[in-house]
Amino acid sequence: MVRAYVLITATAGKALEVVHALHGREGIISADAITGEYDVIAHVQADDVAGIGRLIVEKVQSADGVFKTITCLAVSES
Repeated sequence: MVRAYVLITATAGKALEVVHALHGREGIISADAITGEYDVIAHVQADDVAGIGRLIVEKVQSADGVFKTITCLAVSES
């Protein structure tokens, strides 16, 4: 399994809508509205890196209110 964190910039006033849209989608472990430079952080997983890419395009970037994403692959487990 490959895990990643997705930093999401939402369109103005849409952060909570993005969080609600992401909850329950396959491959998305969690999504939270956050403070700071980004509006939402999502924890995602897939079988491989290509799967992460598909998940980002098909499940995250397609959500209403998502303006931009940055994906950070996890390189170690806690």
